[in-house]
Amino acid sequence: MKIIAVIPARYASTRFPAKLMQDLGGKTVILRTYEASVATNLFDDVFVVTDSDLIFDEIVSNGGKAIMSIKEHESGSDRIAEAIADLDVDIVVNVQGDEPFTEAEPLAQVLSVFKNDPDKKVDLASLMREITNEDEINNPNNVKVVVDQSQFALYFSRSVIPYPREKNVGVRYFQHIGIYAFRKQALLDFYSLPMKTLEASEKLEQLRYLEFGKRIKMVETTHVGIGIDTAEDLERARAMLRDI
Repeated sequence: MKIIAVIPARYASTRFPAKLMQDLGGKTVILRTYEASVATNLFDDVFVVTDSDLIFDEIVSNGGKAIMSIKEHESGSDRIAEAIADLDVDIVVNVQGDEPFTEAEPLAQVLSVFKNDPDKKVDLASLMREITNEDEINNPNNVKVVVDQSQFALYFSRSVIPYPREKNVGVRYFQHIGIYAFRKQALLDFYSLPMKTLEASEKLEQLRYLEFGKRIKMVETTHVGIGIDTAEDLERARAMLRDI
């Protein structure tokens, strides 16, 4: 299988404008994410896909590979699908652009799904971690996922799922960790399909895959990504880098 990583990178950000171009220990956030992805040695190629000349030039001028988006896109999957349409590739991994401490282990976990799927029953693979704190479970910013007995996703929601009508049945709650690996065809199909009501309501693009019958295999992990969503997150990342 030919496996690539693609890092969708928008310049604009509602919560933290231009966060990917912020300085993090002498390098920009997006450059550190790109270099960390390459350093995993898991991919035949790594690309940044962006709508920004600044981000494009930042990657290319530092010896990396970048692709300019042609259209405006609603989601990271749309942006990636456009970029990889003409590439010779089997599996595409979506790496979050605001995670400069990207590690090999969680990426290897999602890739292992496809290496153990000779019949190609899996369209996407992603990660989930158990959460037990009630505040985390109730927080709509923590996307929850429920799975079947084979660990295929049944539904994703910002709400508490399953609803705890009966509290003593041993239900486990899982937070979705937004690392994805896709078969190329699943991405291309996503790009051609319309947004339906579930996705529009929850604002979760993974629901489009489920609404159109794609199979998402979930892998349980203890990994917690370190994303940069706010100026405070950036300061914490700078402190972490100083301690490394």
